[in-house]
Amino acid sequence: MTGDRLPDKPRRRRKMSWAAPVSAGLAAAAASVLAASVEWDLPPVAKIGVTAAAAVLVGLTTWATTESRGAKPQPRLESGALSPDHWPPVPEHFTGRAEALAELREVFAARKKSSDLSPPLVVSVYGRGGVGKSALMTRFGQEVANSFHDGRLYADLRGGVDAPVRPEEVLIGFLRALDVRLTTDPGGLEELRKLWLTWTKGRRILIGLDNAHDAQQVKPLIPAEPGCAVLVTSRAPLFLNGTHDTRLGVFSEAHGVELVARLAGGARVVDDLEATKEVVRLCDYLPLAINICGGRLATREQWTMREMAGRLADTRRRLDLLEVAPTVDKSVRASVQLSYDDCTGMQRRLLRLLSALTAPDVPGWVAGELLDISGLDGADQLEALIDAQLAECSGTDQTGAMRYRLHDLVRVFAAELAGQDEEERRRAAIERVLSGYRRRAEEAAQNRWPQDWSRAGRPSVRGGQVTAANWLNAERLALVALIHLAYQLRLWELTWGLARAFCSLCHSLRAYWADWAAVADLGREAAAHSGDRRSLAIALLDSAAVHGGLGLRERALDEAERALETFTELGESWWAARAMRTIGMTLFNDGHLDRAQDYLVGAITAFKGEEDLWWMARTQRNLAEMRMAERRPTEARALLEDSLEVFKREGNRYSEAQTLRVYGEVLAAQARGEHRAGDHRKAANLFTRAGFSLDRAAEMFRQRGELWEEARCLRAAGEVGDPDNGLRELDFVRRAEDILVALGDSWGVARSAVSAGHALGRLGRTEESAQELRRAVQEFEGLDDRWWMARSLRYLGQAHLDAGGRAAAVEPLEQARDIYRSLGNEAGMRRTLELLKRAEVG
Repeated sequence: MTGDRLPDKPRRRRKMSWAAPVSAGLAAAAASVLAASVEWDLPPVAKIGVTAAAAVLVGLTTWATTESRGAKPQPRLESGALSPDHWPPVPEHFTGRAEALAELREVFAARKKSSDLSPPLVVSVYGRGGVGKSALMTRFGQEVANSFHDGRLYADLRGGVDAPVRPEEVLIGFLRALDVRLTTDPGGLEELRKLWLTWTKGRRILIGLDNAHDAQQVKPLIPAEPGCAVLVTSRAPLFLNGTHDTRLGVFSEAHGVELVARLAGGARVVDDLEATKEVVRLCDYLPLAINICGGRLATREQWTMREMAGRLADTRRRLDLLEVAPTVDKSVRASVQLSYDDCTGMQRRLLRLLSALTAPDVPGWVAGELLDISGLDGADQLEALIDAQLAECSGTDQTGAMRYRLHDLVRVFAAELAGQDEEERRRAAIERVLSGYRRRAEEAAQNRWPQDWSRAGRPSVRGGQVTAANWLNAERLALVALIHLAYQLRLWELTWGLARAFCSLCHSLRAYWADWAAVADLGREAAAHSGDRRSLAIALLDSAAVHGGLGLRERALDEAERALETFTELGESWWAARAMRTIGMTLFNDGHLDRAQDYLVGAITAFKGEEDLWWMARTQRNLAEMRMAERRPTEARALLEDSLEVFKREGNRYSEAQTLRVYGEVLAAQARGEHRAGDHRKAANLFTRAGFSLDRAAEMFRQRGELWEEARCLRAAGEVGDPDNGLRELDFVRRAEDILVALGDSWGVARSAVSAGHALGRLGRTEESAQELRRAVQEFEGLDDRWWMARSLRYLGQAHLDAGGRAAAVEPLEQARDIYRSLGNEAGMRRTLELLKRAEVG
């Protein structure tokens, strides 16, 4: 299992010999054999024998390997899993700061002596721009790395620019780094904050927050766990409660001279110490300015120290005569100007163009695209800017690529010079970068979900799905910023193309919901501006997908219907089939089952005509889920067995596992029917097969690290309804809910309350069952899910009836009836009226 596994809190375990894992392996093998042999032509006695033996083996294995249920689990990284380490590299020529480092060591040492009830350590380092706050933070973070075995997280909050990073964006990135896959929309800042507290509990993580804008940006990012520590840098004091604040001043003359010597060579400093001191003075003892001057000396061996001092003094005099913006210190501006003037024309142009990109950082290939040269030549030019201390490396991303950025003061300086580039030429450079991102985004999206791009889809490259996910995690902030830039520049085709790939990636990963919704809107508007009706219809489908997932079903339905109309007019039959499926699923999720089935059946027929078996099988699974809601398990089973055959043949393990989960639910429904009919032997066989199907699906998801899908399998296992397995089924439901709470899936939590109500009812714990069902009603009402609210009310009424409380059953059943009537849900109405009749008979 990957790092998002949720093991229970440590507790005393039964002693267990090596036989337990062997038994587990045998049980898994037996489960696989049985699940794969449902159609074997065996005598009934043999079938019962195989089923009973496997059931006993699974039971023994469960007893030997499962811990008793205690307190709710806390998320932790599994032993052996890689801890996230996003810490930026320490500057190569880090100098001085002995007193500041000693102070930080003292603060951290004192924390080790404090109690476990202390709040997390927060250290705030503030000072003027260019004073070296970030360098100090990265240097100290490297020194204490071994004390934080659960990882190091870092975020540039970009407080020195016009649009600082929102805390929501940082939290989503941090949670993703901890391998928390938010497959549903977690909500706003408050909900994300709760998840952050959950997933940092019990962990030792060092968190670096660089370039903070204000306290409001930082407060939500501070965990509550005493084992964590936070290092914050900002230009002004943040006045956070309970923090250790330290102001970082400029260098002393000695440290400034030492830094020049490290960069330019000690011999040149010895040759003219006074001139070196003059350079340091002209830089106002500011480390950034000294770095830039020292970097330029390093690349100009023929310059003497005296010549550098003279050039710098002359530049400062020239700047004093100009009316320049006060956004950059004169010392920094003079050193940047001097270094800039000494760059080649191509290097100067690269710096100006980099400042035009709104991304927080970029990979190395961007330099080649900006200059319209090869990637290798572009990398050489970028390295020249790094040597001159005008650009910096921000670290290695999740794909292993190095990323680069400009210090915000250098970015401001370079942006002021943008007028030196012809508008047309600058625009063409940006377009090349955007096109490069589009190519890479489309490649990642097609590797992740090929069926979203063409009929049957091309096979993804080996490991392409994992690579695609890592690529999106690494590029998300840059990609979103550049999509907005493309829109601002009215580059409609590029905006739409980038948005299409981004939406496809988010859809396949069920991730980054807020960004997904915002980008979908941009893509739709760009397509409308372009006048391309096909692109607009595809964008409408992308928009319907995210809005449906966010519960905005009326808007999703309108967008999907508009897309269907356009695709039909254009003769785009494959896309029209996809729009039909989207409409059907939107209606189904909103409880309009009768209308939904027409669209789903139509989509299946259309996909079959298009010979797209993957989409046909997927839509058949959706129709099977609807048949289950209508209590037609026999029809559902036939649809699922056909889908399973397609997914197995095409080797689509993810879709196979999803279908196995639904198949397990169908077998369980049939088992309950046989049990009610009195055929307990047949029911036992079906109960066992349902368990095997669900266990197999859960294991397939577990191997992929799909915790959300695994939770759905656990919840389904808790709804099987085997009368001999009641307590274990309740435990399955509780475990599923624990996971869904940790993932911030509020709808899934409400759905688990329904499952818990059923499980408790089967155990005869009537009052607890009714309490869970009332909780489900309240939560679905808060989510504005009227269909599931009606179902929960119906289940609550039925629970009262089963307990003999006919009078108590009437109110929830009447409420359910009214909701079903408003939805036009005939099947729900019919069942509710039957229950009301039972209540009135008493």
